Amino acid sequence: MPNDRDIDLSRHHEPRDFSDRVARGFTSLMRFFADTFFARRYGHRAVVLETVAGVPGMVGATLQHLRSLRRMEDDHGWIRTLMDEAENERMHLLTFIEITSPNWLERFLIILAQGFFYTLFFMIYILSSRTAHRIVGYFEEEAVVSYTEYLEEVESGGLDNVAAPARAIQYWNLPEDARLSDVIRAVRADEAGHRDVNHGFADLLGKKD
Repeated sequence: MPNDRDIDLSRHHEPRDFSDRVARGFTSLMRFFADTFFARRYGHRAVVLETVAGVPGMVGATLQHLRSLRRMEDDHGWIRTLMDEAENERMHLLTFIEITSPNWLERFLIILAQGFFYTLFFMIYILSSRTAHRIVGYFEEEAVVSYTEYLEEVESGGLDNVAAPARAIQYWNLPEDARLSDVIRAVRADEAGHRDVNHGFADLLGKKD
């Protein structure tokens, strides 16, 4: 697991053109709804948002797979990278479900959010894969901020620093006595990695355009 000192937690991609501004605006809108509904209930927020976060990688991998078949050309590792991202986000979700049991309303929101976002992101990716990857890059920037706030709340004593689930200890190879704070650091490092990968993909697609 990367050390906090190895991660640039403040990295931000400044919008350069219309595509970037659309991606940034869409992300800001999603952040507004998340802040309004969940406020400082970080564990519950993580459960719902990680459900949505697992969508882009799967959508991108599916469409890149079809593109590779259609054009009969190599994908240069994009499919595996996006599949790994989707699986990683799914592990985030399963971990936080054990830490924060979602209530019936949150489970209902998960169903609605996933259905809505999958359809919307699928269409965005078809129209502009560059904008889609930039959206994910911005999403992950916000995720880094959210998990940093979550970590600060735990370390300040505002939330119980409960024991890490066995699933998390095994997945991230954490110490047996790992706590919630260790899990949050591991998840935040993952999100920072996804941020950099997706901004990188968007930059590559921008050069092609």
